[in-house]
Amino acid sequence: MWRGLWTLIARSARGPCRPCMRQGSGAPGPGFGATIFALSSGQGRCGIAVIRTSGPSSGHALRSLTAPQDLPPARRACLRLLSDPCSQEPLDRALVLWFPGPQSFTGEDCVEFHVHGGPAVVSGVLQALGRVPGLRPAKAGEFTRRAFAHGKLSLTEVEGLADLIHAETEAQRRQALRQLDGELGQLCRDWAKTLTKALAHVEAYIDFAEDDNLEEDVLERADSQVRELEVALGAHLRDARRGQRLRSGAHVVVTGPPNAGKSSLVNLLSRKPVSIVSPEPGTTRDVLETPVDLAGFPALLSDTAGLREGMGPVEQEGVRRARKRLEQADLILAVLDASDLASPSSRNFLDTVVSPMGARSPNGNSQHLLLVLNKSDLLPQGGPDASPDLPPHLLLSCLTGEGLDGLLEALKKELAAVCGDPSTGSPLLTRARHQHHLQGCLDALGHYRQTKDVSLAAEALRVARGHLAHLTSGGGTEEILDIIFRDFCVGK
Repeated sequence: MWRGLWTLIARSARGPCRPCMRQGSGAPGPGFGATIFALSSGQGRCGIAVIRTSGPSSGHALRSLTAPQDLPPARRACLRLLSDPCSQEPLDRALVLWFPGPQSFTGEDCVEFHVHGGPAVVSGVLQALGRVPGLRPAKAGEFTRRAFAHGKLSLTEVEGLADLIHAETEAQRRQALRQLDGELGQLCRDWAKTLTKALAHVEAYIDFAEDDNLEEDVLERADSQVRELEVALGAHLRDARRGQRLRSGAHVVVTGPPNAGKSSLVNLLSRKPVSIVSPEPGTTRDVLETPVDLAGFPALLSDTAGLREGMGPVEQEGVRRARKRLEQADLILAVLDASDLASPSSRNFLDTVVSPMGARSPNGNSQHLLLVLNKSDLLPQGGPDASPDLPPHLLLSCLTGEGLDGLLEALKKELAAVCGDPSTGSPLLTRARHQHHLQGCLDALGHYRQTKDVSLAAEALRVARGHLAHLTSGGGTEEILDIIFRDFCVGK
């Protein structure tokens, strides 16, 4: 319905009712940019819907729909009767807000219409705006793109706004809000200032090397500043893609021998029946995936076939896929039957999957593992038999839910290590674009240190500074900007 409505509005914006504009309304003259309008709140029936405009004809649009009243005081909500500018038919009684530029979200003149959220009301107001001269429907992300063009938001802040709109977990919301507040952009600007100082010292040496008034240690100071910056950049690039995992979700794989309760655990964590649960071994024969919120962190939870040998060709393929998915996991939930730890399948799983993971150096392996002993409700009062070679583990009963709180707390700790804690520390790099430009900056600083020619050293610093500029401003590359802004909805 809404797609058809938007087509109708776009047509009405070109329709024959254009000549009905009211005289003396202050319509913009030729040469001004287009004014855009769109529904900014969610589509569908709701109590209040927000329709916004941005551009030089915003004031004219507000006058056209609320005549004969003049513009309300800036940034103050006023109750107005909205009428069709051609037929004078009343459309709705709404709150209107007038934001004259540059004190607005986009930096242009803006208007917000807070109307009742029924489809007929929203449709009527949008079609009325389409009949106002100088207005056209907005494209996806166009409001935010205008804010970027007018210097209201840096490119990293734009990305933070997009992430905030799409945030589904508490951790994603915190990270997006930090980036929207400009923390990453400010960090890059501080680095750029350091590079500017170093470049100034190098160019001063080039231009005034023979001048007696030039300080002797000017190049040493530049070298020191570059070394400090290399350390800072290296630390951010060694974050093992934590920010990108936080944005897109960590890959959590549930694995174990058959009938350990893997599917029951997946259903318990996802709070819905994702996997079939059966006492028959080998029920799950493919990889089942579901996006979940685990302790406030986004995750893609994968249920896999039970690891065993010697079964039929279909289950063998399932086991092969399970092992391949294990190699791609950020966090492994290794599940064993707490009442059957002495069985060959449990011992083999401990020896081939759990023990090798624990023996690996943390620096050589980015995977994390939690060992979960399920079916604790079947254990005697004293718990599982003590075993000196049993790794650290968590007891859980998927049937009763006992131990779930402890598992979620452990998941929170592990996922904070995998995705980064958005509430502490330096801003995270949430996109491959961030990694690319910081790596380019670090590579240029490496060229600076290696070259013996001072002029080439200065050029390397310029290249490094250019990468930081591209990170926050986009460098005017339209293709990159198109990719970033197309993630927004039409009204944003």
